[in-house]
Amino acid sequence: MVTRKNLEDDDLEDIDSLLEKIEETKGHSHQALSGVIADSRPLLYVEHRNLNPENELKRYFGARAVLGEQRPRQRQRQYVRSTWLTAPKNTWPRYSRTGIGMQLLETRRGVQYFTFEHHREYQQVQFKFLDAVESMDPNNIVLLLQMNPYHVDSLLQLSDVCRMQEDQEMARDLIERALYSLECVFHPVFSLTSGACRLDYRRPENRAFYLALFKHMMFLEKRGCLRTALEFCKLLLSLDPENDPLCSLLIIDFLSLRAREYTFLTRVFQEWESHRNLSQLPNFAFSVPLAYFLQSQQEELPDPERGLARERAAQLIQHALIMFPSVLMPLLDRCSVQPDARVASHAFFGPTAQISQPPALNQLVCLYVARTHALWKDPVVMSWLETSVHEVLRLVEANDPAVEESERKRKVRYQSAPRNIYRHVILSELKEATAALPLEVTSQPVMGFDPLPPLDSVVSYTRPERTNQPSSESTLSLFFRSLLPNFNLQGEVRRDGDEEAGAGQDLNQGVNRLMAAMRDMLANIQFQEPPRDDNPDGDGDGDWD
Repeated sequence: MVTRKNLEDDDLEDIDSLLEKIEETKGHSHQALSGVIADSRPLLYVEHRNLNPENELKRYFGARAVLGEQRPRQRQRQYVRSTWLTAPKNTWPRYSRTGIGMQLLETRRGVQYFTFEHHREYQQVQFKFLDAVESMDPNNIVLLLQMNPYHVDSLLQLSDVCRMQEDQEMARDLIERALYSLECVFHPVFSLTSGACRLDYRRPENRAFYLALFKHMMFLEKRGCLRTALEFCKLLLSLDPENDPLCSLLIIDFLSLRAREYTFLTRVFQEWESHRNLSQLPNFAFSVPLAYFLQSQQEELPDPERGLARERAAQLIQHALIMFPSVLMPLLDRCSVQPDARVASHAFFGPTAQISQPPALNQLVCLYVARTHALWKDPVVMSWLETSVHEVLRLVEANDPAVEESERKRKVRYQSAPRNIYRHVILSELKEATAALPLEVTSQPVMGFDPLPPLDSVVSYTRPERTNQPSSESTLSLFFRSLLPNFNLQGEVRRDGDEEAGAGQDLNQGVNRLMAAMRDMLANIQFQEPPRDDNPDGDGDGDWD
């Protein structure tokens, strides 16, 4: 018998459950049809209509519930430029040229390579922004946005401050404004949908677009617009699928599962496994068999297809458990599931599996468990996982060659993570994953508008030389200053050997000054609109027995 805990689980009552019920009432024919159409298109093909979160919300709740009385007011707005990434709002300042452009660099084998470029006037604003970050005075960034309300890096930086203040609405609005500013300068042949347009992340001018897309995608996921978030993830990955500078592959499986786009996830695995070794990423190793299993539970599929999906799921989950045994116990712990005595006491899944794994693998495991554990809580899923775990223990005890081979691979690989993985962890802001970051990453300041820039950056213009003052600031102080330029954690330096005794008081006072300064800054932001013209377009819980 299986004894199940009667624990309240907030995650099971989230928006996923609501959307799933709504979809079930409307039938599953739409998903089956869309899967057939998508298979005939390029893997990273992006549909314009899926970039608009309102379309997704209207599909679930109806146009009247989503738009309400907003539609008449929106129709009164004049001179609105048509954009795909986000829609301009009445509350935004009037858009005017910012000094950013986009250039087509070259075309190779049907792929077009573009870059954003900063004209001289925008370069001057960018220099002022960098001065403002270093000036320790938040009013300088506020003043910069008053005079240049569509300066992208300032919008990104201020959005981070708003998130720290838990003002999610303002933070999201600033990111949308940054996307709008960049879309307004797209090259005429730059396509969001083709999957054949590239932007080099090594060029500083291109990074703001990557970061704005990633942050917008995260806001969409939190709002429950899962299909839209997945589409933005595809767009982000299509800009540089080989280098993947923000590691979109570490989240695309999560968004696919939450959006119930199982066919897309399995297709990514089938088409890219041979040259990208996706099975060597814990998130793909576990999420793909989960997708196959969830497919096998869909009653509208023919029985032969369901049987094949379940067989494929069993094979892949066993391979994942053998390759990454350190995932199981943290996953069960986050799901509030107590394994049975055989599993709990077995050395293969025991504490040694976590302690002995290389640092980079530990980083990936922490990220995956923190992000996707809620997807495994369904009792049906957990029962399937239990069966697979016992089958793996049988293989381990039988000295199956695959077990020894996987152990050898773990020791050779995952010694250090690429810089793009660290960048992804920082942007994702999952505390379990950030806590596992190595010292060489946490010991350096991270700027919200350019986290962990590439070591081989391609610089097209340089900032005028400035006199640099020596700094003895702590890492925590530098981190806060990256979010709020005038923050000074250390305060005045203590004398007579009192530094250590007063460290705790300095910390508390410093954090208080930080929060007070941010509240004051956000409360006094007023954007100045440039002069209007007539042509703005010049522009499941339980125990295992």
